Amino acid sequence: MKCPFCGDLNNKVIDSRLGKDALSIRRRRECFKCERRFTTYEKVEEQIPLLIKKDGRREAFNRDKVRSGILKATEKRPVSVELVDAFIEKLERQFQEVNLKEIPAREVGEKVIDFLREIDPVAYVRFASVYRSFTTLDDFDRELKELSPALGQSDRYEMRFKQ
Repeated sequence: MKCPFCGDLNNKVIDSRLGKDALSIRRRRECFKCERRFTTYEKVEEQIPLLIKKDGRREAFNRDKVRSGILKATEKRPVSVELVDAFIEKLERQFQEVNLKEIPAREVGEKVIDFLREIDPVAYVRFASVYRSFTTLDDFDRELKELSPALGQSDRYEMRFKQ
């Protein structure tokens, strides 16, 4: 492991323990050259299927891209980052479990839409307006009319999701 301070490759592990999520190992290391300490994390590399985009391109699943889109939609809304991260973890696990090499990118978008619809109607409409390419006020109006019966159910999802 390369020292982030001096770039030397010689260091030793001085402490190892399970990460908070129990899916990683946290290691404290000490560089032999500069004697500074730093932390590294080790986790199992899992195979997530490639996403097939609308135009046929294949692209690796990028959790940061998904997270960024959700955080933009939930900006200034009462949605915790922890809930978003838990959703993305669950999403990744679901895609690993299907054991396919490729899946349509549309499936990721629809799962994000469903998640946002249940936790925050404003974030849902924000995301849907970009994802579904709303071009007129009628598009927004139609979506809001569909959403109206579901309003007030966001607490139900958060409780179910955190289990």
